[in-house]
Amino acid sequence: MQSSQEPDLTTPPELASVLRELMDREPIFHRPELGTTRADFERMTREDFWETGASGRRYSRAFVLDELEKRLSLPHTDVWETSDFCCRELAPSLYLLTYTLVQNHTRETRRATIWRRTDEGWKIVYHQGTIME
Repeated sequence: MQSSQEPDLTTPPELASVLRELMDREPIFHRPELGTTRADFERMTREDFWETGASGRRYSRAFVLDELEKRLSLPHTDVWETSDFCCRELAPSLYLLTYTLVQNHTRETRRATIWRRTDEGWKIVYHQGTIME
């Protein structure tokens, strides 16, 4: 018997409501209805947030916030499409959300965000994007 290369990316039924909530927050930092200012992005992220970019470089929260301020200070179009969402509970109130993102109809990446549900709302713990070949 040959095993499949692809993992099972089925969200358990008991996580359906969490999946819907998190899908409405992705892609992170691209949802104007959730905020467009540095203060908004600070509220979305934990103080120890960091990310790994598509290049493989690691970025601190402060660096990401600085880059978001630069990006949003200039006019730009933000064309994106998401698909293939899957949610997995890692620990109580801690969830991994994975999905595929296509930006500007050409750049396709696999995304993974770790989210924590807190009394103040959802907080991003970690994020990673990997370019698809």
